[in-house]
Amino acid sequence: MTDKFISIEGISKRFPAPGGNNTTVFEELWLSMARGEFVCIIGHSGCGKTTVLNILAGLEPPSDGTVIVDNQAIEGPSLDRAVIFQSHALLPWLTVMGNVAYAVASKWRFMNRDNLHRQAQKFIDLVGLTGAEHKRPAELSGGMKQRVGIARALSIEPKIMLMDEPFSALDALTRGTLQDEVRRICLETGQTVFMITHDVDEAIYLADRVVLMTNGPNALLAEIVENPLPKKRERNDVHRHPLYYGVRNHIIDFLVSRSRNFVEEMKDTNYDPRHVPVVRPGAPQVASSRASTLDATDPGRARGPRPVVAAEGAMPTPPGPGLAQHRA
Repeated sequence: MTDKFISIEGISKRFPAPGGNNTTVFEELWLSMARGEFVCIIGHSGCGKTTVLNILAGLEPPSDGTVIVDNQAIEGPSLDRAVIFQSHALLPWLTVMGNVAYAVASKWRFMNRDNLHRQAQKFIDLVGLTGAEHKRPAELSGGMKQRVGIARALSIEPKIMLMDEPFSALDALTRGTLQDEVRRICLETGQTVFMITHDVDEAIYLADRVVLMTNGPNALLAEIVENPLPKKRERNDVHRHPLYYGVRNHIIDFLVSRSRNFVEEMKDTNYDPRHVPVVRPGAPQVASSRASTLDATDPGRARGPRPVVAAEGAMPTPPGPGLAQHRA
C-alpha cells in the first residue's frame, strides 16, 4: 500500500497482573489504511479490538509502538478523529439539533449561529432525520438515536471515523437500514472508517478490507482479507456474487477454528507481523442457499475455496477461476 493515511506501527498493550507480572493483550500490530478506505476488524472477545480503537482515538496510549494519522503521531484525543460507540451517548437534555450543533461548536468555536446550524442541518439531512431536529433523545427510536450519533460524528468532518459495534444493540431491520445509510454516506463523502464488528455479513457488506485478529491474550493480526465484491454493491445482490460465500466461509473458518491455533500454524512459516498476509479468496463458487458448506469430519468448520495469499504491500494477484495457492 503506497498511501499510508493511517499507519499503525508495532503497537502493543500490556496491563499489570497479580504478582508483578504483565498481561499482554496484543503484541506488535502493524496495519496501514488508505484515505477513504473502510476497514473492519473481527476477532473474539478479549483479543483487544476495542483497545486498538481506543489507541486510534487517543483515549489510551499503547505500551509500545505508535499510530500515525495523516503524518502526525497520535498523542491524545483530537477532533480529527470521531468515535461512534455501541450506545448513542447523546446528551438527553439537548434536541437532535442541539446534540449535533454542540459537536460542531466544539470544533469551530467562533462560527456564528447561522453557519453552525447550517453545518449541523447538513448532516442531520444526510442521515435522514430531516423534521426531527427539535426532538429530544427520549422521543427517538434506537435507530434514530444512532443516526444522531452518526450525524454528530460526521458534522465535525473528521479525518477518520472510529466505530465500535455501532449497530449491535439494534434489531435486524434497523441494523440493515443503518448499514445501508453508512455505506451510502461513505461512498458520497469518501470518509475513512475503522470499525469493530462481530458480524461477518456486516463486514463483507461494508468493508473494503477485513482484518482478522487471533484470540487473546497475546493476540496478533493474522490476515487481511481483501473484499473481492464491487465497491458499489447492493444489499439484495451481495449474496448472489460468485465470490461471496468464499469470502464468508474463509472468515467463519478462521473464527471457528484457525483463530485458536494460529500461533501453532505459523511456527513453521515465515510469518512477519510487519507484513501481515493479505488474503484474496480464490475461485468463484455457485451461491448456495446454505450460509456455508460444512466439513462432515468437523461440524462447525466452514469450507470455502482456498485463498490467494500475499504479504501486505506486495503486488496484487487478481483472483480467478482455479487460482489457489497455499501460504508461502
